[in-house]
Amino acid sequence: MAEKVTIATVARHARVSRQTVSNVLNTPQIVREETRQRVQEAIVALGYRVSQAARQMRTGRSRLIAMRIEPTRDGINGSVLDRFLHGLTESAEVAGYRVMLYTAGDTEREITAYDDLLSAYDLDGFVLTGTDHGDPRTAWLAEREVAFVAFGRPWDDLTAHPWVDVDGAAGTARATRHLLERGHRRIGFLGWPAPSGVGDDRRAGWRAALHAAGIDPAGLERAVEDGIAEGEWSMRDLLNADEPPTAVVCASDSLALGALQAVRAADPAVAVVGFDDTPVAAATGLTSVSQPLGEAAARCVDLLTAVLDGDQQSPEPVLLQPSLVLRHTA
Repeated sequence: MAEKVTIATVARHARVSRQTVSNVLNTPQIVREETRQRVQEAIVALGYRVSQAARQMRTGRSRLIAMRIEPTRDGINGSVLDRFLHGLTESAEVAGYRVMLYTAGDTEREITAYDDLLSAYDLDGFVLTGTDHGDPRTAWLAEREVAFVAFGRPWDDLTAHPWVDVDGAAGTARATRHLLERGHRRIGFLGWPAPSGVGDDRRAGWRAALHAAGIDPAGLERAVEDGIAEGEWSMRDLLNADEPPTAVVCASDSLALGALQAVRAADPAVAVVGFDDTPVAAATGLTSVSQPLGEAAARCVDLLTAVLDGDQQSPEPVLLQPSLVLRHTA
C-alpha cells in the first residue's frame, strides 16, 4: 500500500519547512517565486491533494468563488466570457480556489441569486462581469460586506471597489489610427446606445482619434443594440448617406459581421474592424481588437485573494491594454 502523501512529505521533497508548504497552499503571495515553484513542482510530482475540509477548518474559508454565466445572444460575443471563464478557472485553481457558476437573466435576478447562493453555500466571494452606470449589484454586495472583484470598471466612481478592465477606448483609437494610416478619412462607428459604460468608452476612443486627426465625426456613427442584423442594417444606413464612410470601426464582432455583410453587397472596398477578436473574426478574416482575457482573469483572482487575505482594503485597479489583430478586412 502506497504511503500517504502529506505536507511533511512535500516539505522533505522540496527541501523546505512544512510551514512554507502551508504558505504556498494558503498564502502563496508571501512566498518567494523560486521557492513557490519548487514546492508546486513537488506537489505535482508526489500527487499531493489538499484536503479541502481540513483547509476550510484551518482558514475559515470554503475556497469557493462564484461567477454568473450570461445569457447567450447571437453565439458570437458569448465566446468572450467563455475565454475569460476558462482563464478564471485555471487561475483560481492555482490559487487554491474553485469556481461555482450560476445563471441569471437580468440584474435583478442576479441579485436574487446572490442571496440564494450565500444562504445555501459558504462562498468566499464573487467575480462580476459587465459593469454599468449605477450598477446595483456592486452596491448590494458592498452593503453586506461580501468580497468581490469586477471585470469591468465602476463607471461612476473608479475607487468604489476592486476591478480589472481592458482599455476599450485605447483599442478603438488604435483601430481608427490604423485606418487613418491606410488613407481613410471618413471612418464610421457602429456602437451601442448610451448610456453604456463599455460602449461609451469604445466610442470615445474612435472620436478622440478622429479629433486628433482634425476630422469631425458628425454623421459618421450609428447606435444600435448589439447583433449581426443590427450591424447589417445600420451599416447600410451609413452607406446610403450623402458622404458614406470608406471604413468603419465597430464596438463588437457581432456588429462588424453584420457590417461586413452590408459592405460586401454594396462596396467591398469599405474596411471593417471589429472588437473582441472572437473565433468568428478569425474564421471570416475580420480585423479585430483583441482583449487579453487570460491576463484579465488572472488579475481578477489576484485582486480577490488580496481582499480575502486582508492584505489591502482597496487593491489598486488594473487597466489592461488591448491589441489589434490585422486581417483581410482592414
